[in-house]
Amino acid sequence: MKEKRDIIDWLDDHQQVFIDMADKIWDYAEISHREFKSSRLQADYLESQGFDITWEIGGLKTAFVAEWGNGKPIIGFLGEYDALEGLSQKRQSKQEPITPGAPGHGCGHNLLGTGAVAAVMAAKEWMEDTGTQGTIRYYGCPAEENTYGKTFMARDGAFDDLDAALNFHPGSINMPSKASAVGVNDIKFRFHGRTAHAGGSPHLGRSALDAVELMNVGVNYLREHVTSNVRIHYAITHGGDLPNVVPAEAEVWYFIRAHKPEELEEVTNRVRKIAEGAAMMTETTSEENFRAACSAVLSNHYLADLQYENMQVVGPIEFTPEEMAFAKDINDAYPRENSAEFYRQVTEYKIPKEWEDKLKAHIGEALLGINLPAFDQDDIQTGSTDVGDVSQITPISMLSTAGFPIGAAGHSWGIVAASGTSIGHKGMMHAAKTMALTAMDLLSEPAHLQKARKEFERATKDHPYKSPLPAHVKPPRYEEPGA
Repeated sequence: MKEKRDIIDWLDDHQQVFIDMADKIWDYAEISHREFKSSRLQADYLESQGFDITWEIGGLKTAFVAEWGNGKPIIGFLGEYDALEGLSQKRQSKQEPITPGAPGHGCGHNLLGTGAVAAVMAAKEWMEDTGTQGTIRYYGCPAEENTYGKTFMARDGAFDDLDAALNFHPGSINMPSKASAVGVNDIKFRFHGRTAHAGGSPHLGRSALDAVELMNVGVNYLREHVTSNVRIHYAITHGGDLPNVVPAEAEVWYFIRAHKPEELEEVTNRVRKIAEGAAMMTETTSEENFRAACSAVLSNHYLADLQYENMQVVGPIEFTPEEMAFAKDINDAYPRENSAEFYRQVTEYKIPKEWEDKLKAHIGEALLGINLPAFDQDDIQTGSTDVGDVSQITPISMLSTAGFPIGAAGHSWGIVAASGTSIGHKGMMHAAKTMALTAMDLLSEPAHLQKARKEFERATKDHPYKSPLPAHVKPPRYEEPGA
């Protein structure tokens, strides 16, 4: 294995190992912090291939690092494996759960983690064959759907000595990203009041639910007075037990998002003041439970361009007529505007005319297998990911590959269905090949790392990474069923 074609061929020859792994994790469908079988499956495999395994990184029971090699440079591959609650779905193009209410891989993390395992294995085989020095690591990262697994790992120093990191997420397009994403604070506000009979003596009660509702009203008025990159959303997690009892306890759960750390802090403090005001109005008391946080994403443009060069070496994804038909059936089950919205968003990027014409030729297709360069340089995505914390510590490239029908909504049954089929498998292996070739470049040609690091240092020199987690915040810990 001396050439890039050799790495691609090795991954083709061994793809069934990784397809089987991804399918098992799809079957397990374990939610955040409970990915016991999924993490162990990957760790056991990598250990059998000569990697050293370290568990419970950052205090997370299902977090591990698998390391092989020695010395510099050190290249990391980020993996995830958590599913989403309530998204159970059969491997078919019609919505039908395997078990109603059970979890499902509505974000394709069965593919995400396994694709990174495949890439790190291919890099190991190439390093062994060529005698290349360096260290490679696979990071098994739990709880991305809660947006903070990597944040706890980062606070523990897990990524501090990396020279660069590679990451991918299955999506509807083959494109490395130069975009950013906003940071988030995850906070629950609990109000304590005084109970009373709501019919007989309501004047004696002090309603915690009233405080929650007044807080939400106040925050909804705040929405008019924040910038366009701020997002605030909530869910009432407890509002009382009976309508004829004044609730003494009530709770609301907030996600507060902003791009710049100082703006996130400012908006969060304004939300806190609203909670205090709601407590004053209702003569209740408020209590804050700061659960977690993650930082905004800093994409490394040099690495993104390097990923695109290697994606071109791999070539486009070739989907079969049967896969196209399966994807079309899924798309047809969603509103038509979903597919139109996908192409509208893509064409809003700063795309050269020749690429606009290429994309127009594919409008109406259910799957998009062509490779695109990073057109999203100025885009700030208003979702969040804990990859942001890694990106503030070391250069990282966020890669997307096509494993989903273009009309399937994120975190929905159509994504679950595709993630368990050959459509998802092809996107996963496309990413594995691209990341493995990029790792080969970084390990064999120091100039690539130097350029990526120079860009990173320029971007972070005035604001080095600071964990967004307060020191007292600890990750939740669960016991494995039957353990």
